[in-house]
Amino acid sequence: MGRMRTIARRTFLIGSAAIMGGVAFGTYMARRPHDNPLLADLGEGEAAFNPFVKITSEKITLITPHSDVGQGVRHMQALLIAEELDVEPGQFETDFGMPDAAYYNTALGDEGAPFMSRDESATAETMRTVVGYVIKLMGVQGTGGSSSVPDSFEKLRMAGATARETLKLAASQQSGVPVDQLKTANGAVQLPDGTELAYTELAGIAAGIEPPRNVPLRDKSEWRLIGKETKRLDITEKSTGLAMYGIDLKMDGMVYAAVRFNPRQGGAINGYDASAAEGMRGVSKIVDVKDGVAVVADNTWRAFQAVEAIEIDWGDAPYPAEQDAHWKALSESFTEERLDSEWRHDGDVPAGLSNGETIDVEYRAPYVAHAPLEPLNAIVRITDEQVEIWSAHQLPRTVEDYVAAITGHPVENVHFYNLYGGGSFGHRLEFEHIRYATEVANSMRGTPVKLTYTREEDFAHDFPRQIAMGRASAVVKDGKLETYDLKIAAPSSSASQMPRANIPAPPGPDMQIVSGAWNMPYKIDNLRVTAYRVPELAPISSWRSVGASHAGFMSEGALDEFLIAAGQDPMEGRLALCDFDIAKKCLEAVAEMSDWGSDLGENRGRGVAFVSSFGVPTAEVVEVTNTPDGIKIDKVFVAADVGTVVDPINFDNHVKGGVIWGLGHAMNSEITYADGMAEQTNYHAAEGMRLYQTPEIHVRGLENASKIRGIGEPPVPPAAPALANAIFAATGTRIREMPFNKFISFV
Repeated sequence: MGRMRTIARRTFLIGSAAIMGGVAFGTYMARRPHDNPLLADLGEGEAAFNPFVKITSEKITLITPHSDVGQGVRHMQALLIAEELDVEPGQFETDFGMPDAAYYNTALGDEGAPFMSRDESATAETMRTVVGYVIKLMGVQGTGGSSSVPDSFEKLRMAGATARETLKLAASQQSGVPVDQLKTANGAVQLPDGTELAYTELAGIAAGIEPPRNVPLRDKSEWRLIGKETKRLDITEKSTGLAMYGIDLKMDGMVYAAVRFNPRQGGAINGYDASAAEGMRGVSKIVDVKDGVAVVADNTWRAFQAVEAIEIDWGDAPYPAEQDAHWKALSESFTEERLDSEWRHDGDVPAGLSNGETIDVEYRAPYVAHAPLEPLNAIVRITDEQVEIWSAHQLPRTVEDYVAAITGHPVENVHFYNLYGGGSFGHRLEFEHIRYATEVANSMRGTPVKLTYTREEDFAHDFPRQIAMGRASAVVKDGKLETYDLKIAAPSSSASQMPRANIPAPPGPDMQIVSGAWNMPYKIDNLRVTAYRVPELAPISSWRSVGASHAGFMSEGALDEFLIAAGQDPMEGRLALCDFDIAKKCLEAVAEMSDWGSDLGENRGRGVAFVSSFGVPTAEVVEVTNTPDGIKIDKVFVAADVGTVVDPINFDNHVKGGVIWGLGHAMNSEITYADGMAEQTNYHAAEGMRLYQTPEIHVRGLENASKIRGIGEPPVPPAAPALANAIFAATGTRIREMPFNKFISFV
C-alpha cells in the first residue's frame, strides 16, 4: 500500500509538472528569455547587455539579484560576472537591482524534483528541466535552498562573456581592427598596438549593437578569479560600519513604529486599552493591525516603550497550548492514515524485521528559532499612486505581490528595494514584518514608516523549525546490519509557510520530512524510509537546512547505534555500506583528516556522520573530551563536495559557520510552548555555541561532483549526529533528543 501510494504521488507530481512545462506553456515559451529590465531606464550612451551588466560613460555596474543575508552572495555573483567580463574588484559597482522575472532561479527546482541528487538519469534530468521551466515562466526570484551558486554559475558567467564580446564589437567598429585581433583585460579592450579602450568609453557604441548569442565560456584553466582566494567585496564596509542594513536606513520625515501581536501565534486580539501609551512622550498614533496593535512615535525606543504599555486581551492559540501535546501529536501520527509517503524501500523490510530480534530507538528534534542578529524591520512609504518598501527579503518579487494585495495598488506600482540582511537562516522568507509595516503606512499615506521588532517580539513570533520525531528499527546478524527501517513524523513546513505568502502549498508528499535521510548513500539489504505527515501544530517555517536538520540527526544517530550493535567501527561500517563514490570520498577524507582509528586517550571520543542535503555530500567528524565539568568539543573535521569551489575563503567560512550553527543548536536551543506562548524570548534562553566553546574546525572542499552546488546549508545536518555519536564514544551515553543539554553539560 505504501509503495503504491508513493508511486502514484510521484507520478502525479511528474505528470503535473510535465503538463505545466511542456503542454500549457510550450517549448518556445519555456526557452524564450525574459525582457531585460535594465533597458527601461537607460540614458543616452548607456548600455545594458543583459539583465546583469550595465555600463555608462562613468561606471560599470554589475547586478547581483540574489539577496545577501550575510552569506556573501553579492560577492560571489559579482565574481562570476567579472571572471568573463575581464574586470577586477574595484573597477565596478554592484547593485541588487529591482525585482524582476528576468532574475528567476531555476536551481530552486532541484529540490522540488522527487529524485536523489545523485540520480542523473534522463528521467531525473528531464524532470528537473521541466520544473526549471515552470520556475522560469513564473519568474520566481528567490534566494534559499543553497541555490544561489548553482543558479548563478553559468548564467552570470554568460552575462559577463556576452557583454565582453559586445564591447569588442564596439571597439572593432570604432578602431577598424578586426574582432579576432582584440583582447580584453582590466575593464578595457586592448588593440594590437597596445592601445586600451576603456569599457566606459565604448558604452555609447555598444548600446547600438545587438549582443551576440551562445558565446563560449572560458575553460577552467583560464580562470583568474573563480577558485582563487579573493577579498570579499563587502568586507571593508561591513568591518567599518558603512554597510547599509535595513535597521540602519533613515529618510526625511520618517516615523517609527513598534508592534505587539498575539503571543499565541495566529490567535485573535479581543480588545486593548491604549490610554497609557497615548500619553507617553513622542507617541503620535495607535494603529490596529492584523492580530495586534502598533504604536507610531518619533523614535524606535519610544515606540517600543509605548507599545509595551498597552493592556491587551489576547485570544487563545489555534494549536495545542502545552508542549507535551505537541509531542503527543507526533507520537500518534505513525499511522496509515498519516502516511505521507514511502520515499525509499530497498529489499523487503517487513520480512527483514521478522527475521531476527529488532533494535528499536526513538529520536526527537524540537522547534528551533531562527534568531538572526538583526531583528526584522521594514520601511514602507505609500501614496495614492505607488508603494515603496525598503527591507531585506529573500523573495523580492513576492514582496511586491504581497504588498499590492494589501494596499490595492497595481503590482507594477509597488517597488521593493532590497537591502543587506543581518542574518536570516530562513527568517527573511516570511512576510509578517512587511505586512505590519504596510498596514501602519497605509494609515499614514505620504509618510515613510519604519517598523522594527523588539528582540522579544522577534523571538516570540518567529516561525520556527518544524518539530519532528523519528522511530528506527533494525536487525543485525553475524556482524552485519541487514535491515534498517526509519520512520519520521513531522508537520509540513511548506504547508504552514507558503499560505502566509499567499502561495498555495504544492500538492503531493512533503520531501522535507525525510530530507537528508531517504537519500542516504548506503546499500543495506533491506532499507526503508517513510514520512508521516503530522497535522499542523504551531506555525513553522524553513530553517537553515530545513528537514535535513532533523532527519540527518535521526538517520545518522540511529545508523551509528546499529553499526555498533553489529560490532562494526562507525567509520569502517559506513565506508563498507557506501555505494556512492563521491560520498565515499568525503568519508575517506574526514577519516584521513581526523586520523580516525588512532587512540585519543581516556575520556575522549570521536563521532562521524554523513548527510547529503541540497545535493552536497558532507561528512563530519567531531572529537570531544569528557571532563569533570562536562563535554568539551575539541575539533571538527569536514569534507564536502560542491563540484567547484567558487571562492575558497567564503567556502571555508560557510562550512565553519554551518558547523557552529549546527552544534550550537544541538547543544542548547529549542522553542517550547506553555499556555500557547513560546517560552524562549531572547538569546539568554537560546544561546547557541559560545565563543569559548568553539572548537578547531578543519575544512576540505572536494570537487569530484559533476554539478555545481551551494554550501550555505549542507554543513549543518551532520553536526548534531556527529556530536551525539562522539559523546557516546567518550561517555557511553547515547543522546537521542535535542537539545543535548537536557542530558549532559557542556564546557
